[in-house]
Amino acid sequence: MSITPKVLVKEKVGPSGIEALQEAGFEVDLGLDWDDETFLERLPEYDGVLIRSATTFTPELIERATNLKVIGRAGVGVDNVDIAAATKRGIIVVNAPQSNVVTAAEHTVALMMSLARNIPRANEGMHAGRWERSKLSGVELYGKTLGVIGFGRIGQLVAERAKGLAMNVIAYDPYVSAERYREMGVEKAADSDGVYAVADFITIHLPKTPETAGWLGTEAFTKTKKGVRVLNVARGGLIDEEALKVALDDGRVGGAALDVFASEPETNHILRGYDNVILTPHLGASTAEANDRAGFQAAEQIVAALSGGTVTTAVNAPAVGKEDLEVLAPFVPLATSLGRIAVELAGGSSVERIEVEALGRIGDRDVRPLSLAVLRGVLSGRTEEAVNDVNAPGIAKERGIEISETTRTQARDFMDLVRVTVVSGGERHRVVGTTLGRQDRPYLLEAWGQRFNLQLEGNLLILRYVDQPGMVGRIGQFLGEKGVNIEQAAVGYHQDAEGTRGGHAVMLITTDQPVWADTLQQILALDGVQDGRTVTL
Repeated sequence: MSITPKVLVKEKVGPSGIEALQEAGFEVDLGLDWDDETFLERLPEYDGVLIRSATTFTPELIERATNLKVIGRAGVGVDNVDIAAATKRGIIVVNAPQSNVVTAAEHTVALMMSLARNIPRANEGMHAGRWERSKLSGVELYGKTLGVIGFGRIGQLVAERAKGLAMNVIAYDPYVSAERYREMGVEKAADSDGVYAVADFITIHLPKTPETAGWLGTEAFTKTKKGVRVLNVARGGLIDEEALKVALDDGRVGGAALDVFASEPETNHILRGYDNVILTPHLGASTAEANDRAGFQAAEQIVAALSGGTVTTAVNAPAVGKEDLEVLAPFVPLATSLGRIAVELAGGSSVERIEVEALGRIGDRDVRPLSLAVLRGVLSGRTEEAVNDVNAPGIAKERGIEISETTRTQARDFMDLVRVTVVSGGERHRVVGTTLGRQDRPYLLEAWGQRFNLQLEGNLLILRYVDQPGMVGRIGQFLGEKGVNIEQAAVGYHQDAEGTRGGHAVMLITTDQPVWADTLQQILALDGVQDGRTVTL
């Protein structure tokens, strides 16, 4: 009997996020008005929690969340979640990285236009009863050069909009292909200095890391064009605000627009009162559409995490492209089953190494989801902690298990193949599988050195026996006497170099119910049966 997952919505999100959780059949509680004591007391009840920025998951709090499997952050940043502590506990942390890209790009362009035309000062003057037309002459964006530092999704959206305003755009980001720059009609700078030398406006869209902190600082401002205007709608701290103040005071920088700050909330900024500085209170993601989108996207990821779906925005698991996931998704359950079967064939010895091979079309993809699926199959039920995509690599490393991936774009006899080899006690135990048909059903093609073509079902019995007449009937009769119904069966037998049969054969059987350990032992006692394994997938 399955237990309905419980999810706590701790902070206010759009109704579409809550509806997504409820439509998935989850039990959803709203804890918007809970005090800290209530939150701490009830947290262990929940499988998932949906938060925004006001809830901080410290290591101590995560330790108390004994049943928690996923934390969903309705937004981009996850600074309020201790990722290391969550990963150690096997808790998936997901966010909504695409929820605010349009909103942030639009806010950047709005601030750029406001800087160019002195709109905030003009508005303030009119409300105060002043007509200051002669003092507030601005500049056109037409023909000006926008420099973009960080050419990811938001940087590219800003560039698209700037091109629509007939601006020239130059960008620096070494992790974007030259082809992408050409597609967008954007000049690719060799380094950030190349941007500083020509840009009339500079907008920065980098992640906040120790390497990017203070990216626009004293040294950068000595290299910019005199009178450049700078914008930050990304992360507080990317601009050295003390250095910016100096550059504004000496005229090197002609204006600035900041939406994010090193410390927030910020109510007494060092640039407060500067006529050529626009300060907004972190509004980059603050639209009704973005707020609703963030809650919905985070909720979708929680549903995937708790229902066995594919999680695409986990910040503590490998990020894999959507196109790769679409191709690989049918092979993930197969890979888990192959890992499970391979480790059973190893017979309980300590696992030293796991080799994952992806052959055919899938060999041209990022196959990390397959390796993680194999790890789950190998480790599940063999560790104290529950195994998932987040903690599986760490659990394997702690156990000294090496993992290797091999890919080839050609596969023999089939369009795609997944091979899994478990090295245990110095011996190699290989299984091979694929998916077939419109419904991508998983098939086992090789085990114990023999070839088959058997659709994988829930209960699998693998037997090795002396290759002699009557063995299949003897085993089938015994299972029938035990009330176990055979659903499928396939036999592979040994052949020597000349093609002569002899030695042993291997039989794969799927059954309508598990073959329990005591029944397996009785099968192994039958005359001619050499070895056997039972696997429930």
